[in-house]
Amino acid sequence: MGELEQYISKIVLGNSVGDYLIVIGALGATALFNAFLSHRISDLLFKLITKHNTSLDKDTLYKLISKPLRNIITLLVLFACTSHLEYPESWDMAPKSEFGLSLVLHRVYLGVLILSFTWASLKFSEFLGLLLMSKAELTESKSDDQIIPFLIEILKILVVTFGIFFLMGAVFKVDIGALIAGLGIGGLALALAAKESLENLLASFVIFFDKPFVIGDLVQVNGIVGTVEKIGFRSTRIRTLEKSYLTLPNRQMIDNTLDNLSMRTFRRVSFNIGVEYGTTEQQLKAIVTEIQKYIDEHPNTNQDGEIHFMEFGSSSLDIMVLYYIDTMDWSIFLRIKEEINFEIMRIVKDNNAEFAFPTQTIHLAKS
Repeated sequence: MGELEQYISKIVLGNSVGDYLIVIGALGATALFNAFLSHRISDLLFKLITKHNTSLDKDTLYKLISKPLRNIITLLVLFACTSHLEYPESWDMAPKSEFGLSLVLHRVYLGVLILSFTWASLKFSEFLGLLLMSKAELTESKSDDQIIPFLIEILKILVVTFGIFFLMGAVFKVDIGALIAGLGIGGLALALAAKESLENLLASFVIFFDKPFVIGDLVQVNGIVGTVEKIGFRSTRIRTLEKSYLTLPNRQMIDNTLDNLSMRTFRRVSFNIGVEYGTTEQQLKAIVTEIQKYIDEHPNTNQDGEIHFMEFGSSSLDIMVLYYIDTMDWSIFLRIKEEINFEIMRIVKDNNAEFAFPTQTIHLAKS
């Protein structure tokens, strides 16, 4: 037992063997139980912020913050174990208060720790966004679906900003107060350099407060038609009818004429049909009357339908067909329009008339 105590108390490179064994044991235990500890911490955080029922489970939070939590735990244990270790006197190491290897290692450690906390905070912000969106889905209003991603982006920017300030203050010993004061002087130059970004940022606030559209609306802007999927600080993401993912700067969304198609109560249908010139007046009147009657009585059209014999075309007698379908769903709209088209074909056929196609009559003069 005496020999073991002598071996443990033996000094190697300025520290006892026992000190090294404590460090190795603590780091080994951390490696073994790190996943368990991070899981327990994420469970505790989950219980603190999810006091009401939610569709998210604990594993969602754990998957997001497990890696940064493990890094933080490892760094804290490493600091606790190595803080009391001494460098050998023969190395003549400068103290942490003076420039040297000891100071560099200490600053690097602080930098990695701050970055890990920032990383964990960003992941936690993502979980807050998922949690709030899961609750927003239970409401009929689309405004909360729009404001939540906006607020989460603000929170992420604040997290990164504070992380940078802490990093500069703790690692590079920058006077944060003087830096913030200096930002007021350099703010004008920064605003001029980032003029376009600031315009898009202000436009995002206009979109948020004025609400010309919300997430899920079908809009048309700059000749582009699509569904709004995300409204961010700088840009708006639109899923087009071709299923491509389009990004438009927010400034363009408010500076250009924007048609919110979701706000329409009806979809307009307008086209002409042409029947042959051999069609009699009675046939033409019957076709117009029957189509008008069918449009007026259709359960998915309003009473503003207009069917009229419009003009004498170059190769046909043209009938104008104008009506409105009471749906915003594109698939339902196409189905109803097709149904009406088939009925128009039937009406023309039942009146013994024929659709016209471009023709020319050539008269040959006898020589």
